[in-house]
Amino acid sequence: MSDTSTDEARGVAAPRLAFNAVVGGYGGLDVVRGVSGAVVRGEVLCIIGRNGAGKSTLLKLLFGQLPCACGSVSFEGRSITQLESSQRRALGLSYCPQERPVFDELSVRDNLTLMRADRTLEVFEPLFERFPILAKRLNQRAGTLSGGEKKSLSFVRGLSEAQPVLLLDEPSEGVQWENIEHMAALLGGAKAAGRSFIVVEQNLAFAELIADEYLVIEQGGVALVGRRGDIGREQLLAHLHV
Repeated sequence: MSDTSTDEARGVAAPRLAFNAVVGGYGGLDVVRGVSGAVVRGEVLCIIGRNGAGKSTLLKLLFGQLPCACGSVSFEGRSITQLESSQRRALGLSYCPQERPVFDELSVRDNLTLMRADRTLEVFEPLFERFPILAKRLNQRAGTLSGGEKKSLSFVRGLSEAQPVLLLDEPSEGVQWENIEHMAALLGGAKAAGRSFIVVEQNLAFAELIADEYLVIEQGGVALVGRRGDIGREQLLAHLHV
């Protein structure tokens, strides 16, 4: 990737989270093969692709849940390739997974406050205005929520952490369109505040609302990359459907 100081000297936004020629997977099988990309301050990088293309695996490699067999990951110009996920989190990187997005046995309240030093709900009040169902179900066990409600809970929890970079894996899956629009609005506000997001998404309509840049993956490799205004819907659809 480009040197940070060189980028700044040219007036180019330096990457906040960058990954270069990343390779990795499960049990010796490389699912992600040489993928590179970056997200800068105040933007969303949307990762698009068919099921099984390697999108979720890439997020796990970026967060450190899986080790990189090759390649590098850097945060704010510092290599984090060898760091554990807890160390990456401490630096300012958070992750909302696609599978098991909440702790089913805990209440909605406990899911929201578990990782916070302050267990009060004040920080969540603006988010509850968008997702009032969560405020109504604070004492309900999270495992009894619908799939879409669990995704909303995971999204609210991740956004509330106010980390510089948040990785979101299929945040709109099973979520009603009204709440998807709320997600888009909240992401827009967070971007304006300087936060950055890498979002894996199958819902193209949602991706078009939030993306500043697209990274399209096919069979574990990069098929297409570019700014939202430079890539048409037809090009994206061609990589989403057989």
